[in-house]
Amino acid sequence: MPELHPDLAVLAPLLGTWTGTGTGEYPTIETFGYVEEIAIGHIGKPFLTYSQRTRAADDGRPLHAETGYLRVPSPGRIELVVAHPTGVTEIDEGTLSVTDNGLAIELDSTSIGLTGSAKNVTALSRSFQLAGDELSYTVRMAAVGVPLTHHLAATLHRQQR
Repeated sequence: MPELHPDLAVLAPLLGTWTGTGTGEYPTIETFGYVEEIAIGHIGKPFLTYSQRTRAADDGRPLHAETGYLRVPSPGRIELVVAHPTGVTEIDEGTLSVTDNGLAIELDSTSIGLTGSAKNVTALSRSFQLAGDELSYTVRMAAVGVPLTHHLAATLHRQQR
């Protein structure tokens, strides 16, 4: 495998495969549990690859997937570009800080793209906390007439680097 691009050294602790469980809720849907796997890798260029898959906790049916890239354009800044199979694309920008335990990432959407058949998502916001081999996150979403509100929360554990 190629060496990690030096611009991404601060993100090295994110590399690997992460699995865990989470809970989703939104005012327009029933609360649900899910099982998740996130894979974060690199190819030696100044970005990390990101892929995510979830399945229902109750019966294992596929729920969601997304794929994208993480970039560090300058110290303390981070960008996430994500494509969803539901016809939504998101560009998020925010802050990246090293904490006593690991990393803290705060991202807000700067652009949401929608296909003609996609649900009307107008904003997304993500928070990640990395402490050792535990990665937790929350996602807030504004969609279908509902203002930005809590949607997802999960805790994952590193399976491999």
